[in-house]
Amino acid sequence: MKAVNPNELSERENYKFLVGSVIPRPVAVVSTMGETGIVNVAPFSYFNIVTSNPPILSVSIQRHSNGKMKDTARNILDNKQAVIHILDKGIVEDANQTAASLEPNESELNRTNFHLVDSLNIEVPGLKEARIRFEVELYEHVLIEEAGQPTADLLLLRVLTYHIEENLYHEGRIDPIGLEPISRLAGNNYSQLGEIFSVKRPN
Repeated sequence: MKAVNPNELSERENYKFLVGSVIPRPVAVVSTMGETGIVNVAPFSYFNIVTSNPPILSVSIQRHSNGKMKDTARNILDNKQAVIHILDKGIVEDANQTAASLEPNESELNRTNFHLVDSLNIEVPGLKEARIRFEVELYEHVLIEEAGQPTADLLLLRVLTYHIEENLYHEGRIDPIGLEPISRLAGNNYSQLGEIFSVKRPN
């Protein structure tokens, strides 16, 4: 088995090893609002559950090479709010368009067919076309640094409201087949939900 020291690799080489190994990854399509009211939308695959008590999700947002914070992270730190949407097959093409690098005063929505829908408990709107979305507020911000320089913003986000398409909701459970979730691999590759099998947990 090949052993590799990450300290001897470039940032890009580490990135390739990580995103090629930690697969498949769920994708959060995150909407935020800037101080001028412009809605920013962007996808992130450094995303997962932290805890269910309280319900907290994590999104890690890499900074630009010059250490500058990305719009999504800056907006969340400014107003403490966001909406996280689960990437599904029906929205993957539009969600991919939101990955474009735009100026803070430009909205990625202009590149998509998404429509905004008001949230119940926060000011940031959600995306109508997503089948599951979570209204969230900032729980904690963890700054990631390397050699004294900021490289990423780890955001812990508490769920305030679940929005679930009714035909996906069955007695408190989500229908994974009906959701048609899309996960991230490496490069330009994504994956659909494959075979589902069960393994009984030990007592």
